[in-house]
Amino acid sequence: MSLDTLTLLPVTQPLTGHVSPPGSKSITNRALLLAGLARGTSRLTGALKSDDTRYMAEALRAMGVTVDEPDATTFVVTSSGAWQEPAEPLFLGNAGTATRFLTAAVALQKGRFTVDGDQHMRKRPILPLVEALQSLGVAIAAPSGCPPVAIDAKGGFSKDRVVIDAGLSSQYVSALLMAAPLTRQPFEIELKGAEIGARGYIDLTLAAMRAFGASVEEVSASIWRVQPTGYRAADFHVEPDASAATYLWGAEVLTGGKIDIGTPAEAFTQPDAKAHAVISAFPHMPAVIDGSQMQDAIPTIAVLAAFNETPVRFVGIANLRVKECDRIRALSTGLNAIRPGLATEEGDDLIVAADPALAGQVLPARIDTFADHRIAMSFALAGLKISGITILDPGCVAKTYPDYWDALASLGVTFEKP
Repeated sequence: MSLDTLTLLPVTQPLTGHVSPPGSKSITNRALLLAGLARGTSRLTGALKSDDTRYMAEALRAMGVTVDEPDATTFVVTSSGAWQEPAEPLFLGNAGTATRFLTAAVALQKGRFTVDGDQHMRKRPILPLVEALQSLGVAIAAPSGCPPVAIDAKGGFSKDRVVIDAGLSSQYVSALLMAAPLTRQPFEIELKGAEIGARGYIDLTLAAMRAFGASVEEVSASIWRVQPTGYRAADFHVEPDASAATYLWGAEVLTGGKIDIGTPAEAFTQPDAKAHAVISAFPHMPAVIDGSQMQDAIPTIAVLAAFNETPVRFVGIANLRVKECDRIRALSTGLNAIRPGLATEEGDDLIVAADPALAGQVLPARIDTFADHRIAMSFALAGLKISGITILDPGCVAKTYPDYWDALASLGVTFEKP
């Protein structure tokens, strides 16, 4: 969508219908990487086609991997298992998964690689992963602590063990785990400290690795041992995106509707599916919500909290400050644009002063999305109940859910376009 703004018109009846969320971004980018590292041809079905996954696919193509797209939800990946040095830097937009995963994976190839992104990605930290790879003898540098990252890869690690600080992102651990089967000997990864962002994503990583032939042992809650098996090509089905599902679950409870997304909440393996229980409690969501293990669902829940019966404090969300944007600041800015005082930041906590009476009011607000897809999609929920909610840069949803506005329209949501 190329529109600069989009204003939602409040709905006058419950939203009902069937919407199939796109495939999981998190799983699609894991599967693309692993298929690119495997020898042979892999077929990924149910996959997400969005900005983030296209950046990953394009990067693989730039390194000699064949990536075909026979239909809207399938990638067919053919690889020798070894990647070529690309002619240009690998540009990955603001795709955190692609950037972190590829940084570790190219470190075990041979050649010079530069992993880079857009202005937003260049503000997102990658130093813990860079330092871990440096400790393994990799010639790698990220002078700003964020992309671009320059790697002079020699095809191996100098040690068989690494300690990684995953307090900022579990993606650092996932990146090392997925690279580890390419080493020449069993390899151990240990967490530095107990903190890890959204541990459930590690489970997604391990499941995807095993599907492509890896052997991983969870020695303890903070140590993994990976065998040097390499990867074998596989056919792999990607489940729907649980983070995308949260917007539909939110629209359902906010309007008293019934939206069939085709997958029961309990069938998801992604961490954000935990949000279903919290969303289902609306308008009586708990006074304190710990977002540490469902981070991408917090924008959805925070906007819903504005209409809750009682105020909500969100804790365990410090990592939201280093996502596609500072999501804590973006949420408080957007909520306070709707009504001053609706949100407060206390340290890294976010407090939403709930008021069910917001529904039905005319409160013109231009929501700055900060080019963040999740801010755009979550604040659309406010526009279902409040007149005058205008989303700036609505096209940013292409990052993970290109058809989001069409999905809402299919349920009966209408828009004013400039």
